[in-house]
Amino acid sequence: MGCGSIRLNTPPCYPSISRNNLLHRYALLVSLLPLAVAAQRDGDDVGRFVAGYPGPPGSSFAKLESTPAWREHRRKLDTEWKQADALINGLREFQRAELSAKPMTDSVVFYPFGGPDALTPTLCFPRSPAYVIIGLEPAGTLPTADQLAKKDLSKYLGSFRETLASELHRSFFITSQMDHEYRGQVTDGLLLPILHLLVRTHHNILNVRYIRLDDNGQVVDRQLDYTSPAKFQNKGVEVDFRQDSDSLHQKLYYFAVNLADERLKENKAALAYFARLKGSTTLLKATSYATHRPDFSVIRNLMLANSAAILQDDSGIPYRWFQPSVWHVLLYGGYDRPYGSFRGLAQADLRQAYHSSSPKPLTFAIGYGFERIPSNLLLAKRAKPVEAAASGTAIAR
Repeated sequence: MGCGSIRLNTPPCYPSISRNNLLHRYALLVSLLPLAVAAQRDGDDVGRFVAGYPGPPGSSFAKLESTPAWREHRRKLDTEWKQADALINGLREFQRAELSAKPMTDSVVFYPFGGPDALTPTLCFPRSPAYVIIGLEPAGTLPTADQLAKKDLSKYLGSFRETLASELHRSFFITSQMDHEYRGQVTDGLLLPILHLLVRTHHNILNVRYIRLDDNGQVVDRQLDYTSPAKFQNKGVEVDFRQDSDSLHQKLYYFAVNLADERLKENKAALAYFARLKGSTTLLKATSYATHRPDFSVIRNLMLANSAAILQDDSGIPYRWFQPSVWHVLLYGGYDRPYGSFRGLAQADLRQAYHSSSPKPLTFAIGYGFERIPSNLLLAKRAKPVEAAASGTAIAR
């Protein structure tokens, strides 16, 4: 592997350059430092603004934070987040009791069908070095204070709260709502709700980078107006952040990738990138039961081949795929059949497994049928360790 990508837990790779060239680059870097610092700070300032938290002194959003619209936004968000305490505390307790051993403690988390849900992976796996989330919606951009000042702020912030309501009240984003809200109608993608969830769970945003996958599946920078001549754009964002409580630096990657077989089979860059996630912990929740369908076999087989552990609700990989010779499976909560329009996708073997074993209790509701039917989770850990890609995972440049 060349200097185009750096594996986690390895030192950076620098190209060989002459001393004069090095001095020139250093001078250029110094001249751009104010811009770099501003770009890094923008992500945290925007995240705090949409999360209803005041920015630090000198924030460009300070004037907007003095408006009645923003103060009302903050008050209503405080109420909505307090109502989500049961889910948040439940996930934290579940993590301490069930997810505090390797490989879950230090592996990369792969979250296909995750959309903007930065809440669940960071609560379930709080020490992971990186989170790779895949969805269909565009990545989005950071708005400036001047851009937001031109909007009807009360209407804009009210609509933004509505985009998060299902996550906080029911533990998942509704696919149809995301399609209507995150393609320019409220925001131009998922970056803002991702930042909101990170900031509200006590993370500091260190930097936001606009990225894409090159032809070899490596993460590279992209300009905002970049359009690939290739069939697949594979655009995304990288969010560098750390927890308020310590100095642990973590990264979240979001990529807009269609995971259906007819698209993914041709998307060589995405397949190459996913292949380097070997040894990861996979998270599946509220997936619309995609991997129950034959036209999502590629991503299903990839997860089964690459994952060291899989945490999912019943909308994830069908129970029959977890062969006892390969996986140690633990069941939590209760299961009879899926809720609502998915009720025809009942798994008789999973129901039998729940009835013939002693599942551990779940103290919180999660997934489809939130608080209407018993929630369920399945934790599968590979019986024999899967060899991770080069002592970590080559996911970033």
